[in-house]
Amino acid sequence: MADDARVLELTQALIARRSLTPDDAGCCALIGERLAVLGFQLEWLNAGGVTNLWATFGSGAPLFVLAGHTDVVPPGPRERWASDPFQPEIRDGVLYGRGAADMKSGLAAMVCAVERLLAQGPINGSIAFLITSDEEGVAQHGTRHVVEILKQRGVQPDYAIVGEATGAEIFGDRITIGRRGSLGCDLRVHGKQGHVAYPQKADNPIHRLAPALAELAAIQAADGWDTGNAHFPPTSFQISNIHAGTGANNVIPGEADLVFNFRYCTESTAEGLKARVHEVLDRHSLRYDATWWHSGEPFLTRQGALIGAAQAAIADVTGLTPTLFTGGGTSDARFIAPMGAEVVEIGPVNDSIHKIDEHVRVEDLSKLSRVYEGVLQRLLR
Repeated sequence: MADDARVLELTQALIARRSLTPDDAGCCALIGERLAVLGFQLEWLNAGGVTNLWATFGSGAPLFVLAGHTDVVPPGPRERWASDPFQPEIRDGVLYGRGAADMKSGLAAMVCAVERLLAQGPINGSIAFLITSDEEGVAQHGTRHVVEILKQRGVQPDYAIVGEATGAEIFGDRITIGRRGSLGCDLRVHGKQGHVAYPQKADNPIHRLAPALAELAAIQAADGWDTGNAHFPPTSFQISNIHAGTGANNVIPGEADLVFNFRYCTESTAEGLKARVHEVLDRHSLRYDATWWHSGEPFLTRQGALIGAAQAAIADVTGLTPTLFTGGGTSDARFIAPMGAEVVEIGPVNDSIHKIDEHVRVEDLSKLSRVYEGVLQRLLR
């Protein structure tokens, strides 16, 4: 079977498995079978109903990790898809199906790249696959869990590629070299419920919250939380939900709930942002409970061996010089980067991820696999 067909075939086989978070639906087993034939040692580090595969080949440094996830988001209404989201279909040179871009094509391209690489002879160093079924969900028992085990063992990756969809318009026009951190808060402001006609007998938490909320929003609108830097835009503060009331129009509520999130750059810290928020809330004399959730620190891979190899490989395959990108949401790279590895994300065009009729161009599958192979060749030979 031709190399191009092998990547397509494996991508189709993975799409056909209905692996809604955290169900792996046999994807890791399928990949594991291919890797075992190559001589990889397979280890299952499952936890909390999540499937985690850690597969290793070779020994010594550099250790190159290929990382990704098998889980996908729900497809939405079947009738809105042109074809069954879990029955891969090719139309006009485009492969459709849930996970086509995010990120089963990346996983298939990685496996086929390694198959070709090892068929050409020995490598200098080692390769590991870190694959989880818990990236699209809470991400507590997936890559985060595996990384903690690896840290306890003293495992030190040197390089890592995460196969997330990164292209903006065409494959190869962009790679991700960093991500902003994400810090969120569920805030509950306490008051005292009462009748709207007797406000002196109540304490309206909405009225108390409003001035503090206006000040927090003003920080964002004016000087900002920081000014960003050459690699990241300024830290942003956004309110995603606000709720209060009993459903009756004549009742002052006893509580008001607010949800907000920071996407922060390397110029700020989670602790610093928390402290500034608490200073505002306390100065406005609010009675409140704040439950913070921190889903990842910001990270940045600076120009070095991995970025150079990635740029060269992409140029060889596509003729493009990729833009170095740090935007977007979070990915599992946020767990791998703190281990000390250089980390980049390289994948297909991301325009259709999480959408109806998710898709990837068939010709981009083989290009992606050749890029992965090119990076590995440059750093392991």
